[in-house]
Amino acid sequence: MSGKLKNLNDLLEHQLQDLYSAESQIIEALPLMQEKASNDKLKKAFQMHLEQTKKQKERLEKIAQLLDIKIQGEKCKAMEGIIKEAQSFLKEDASPEVMDAGLIAEAQRVEHYEIAGYGTASHYAKELGHSEAAKLLTQTLEEEKDTDEKLNDLAIQRINVKAE
Repeated sequence: MSGKLKNLNDLLEHQLQDLYSAESQIIEALPLMQEKASNDKLKKAFQMHLEQTKKQKERLEKIAQLLDIKIQGEKCKAMEGIIKEAQSFLKEDASPEVMDAGLIAEAQRVEHYEIAGYGTASHYAKELGHSEAAKLLTQTLEEEKDTDEKLNDLAIQRINVKAE
């Protein structure tokens, strides 16, 4: 969206483009994080989230069709930065337990960005009367919150304790 943002519809389109780019970047990054993880439950969590992220990207494509908008072509610079931070962390010389704890922290940064983005887009869609799009965005928002909670639980129950 290179043009001027004139109204809430334009802003929603901008948000959806941002989220689509973010999901695309996450799909590329998750296999690297999974590979670097040593804890089996964490590896499995990353694999499950990769599959979920692919579905979320497809859901965004469906929303774009519903709203008759183009969501490809923009680059989410915020997610690019978050992923660069994670890639930098992957190069650290850390014990397996500390690496796993750090991977969870990096993944939660991703989740928190997505929660903010999907919450905003869902609100805009509701405000504009796009009920089907709002429903799909809210579904993804709930999945992102759930993933964050699972990562948090994994960190508290196992990973952080081992990293001490």
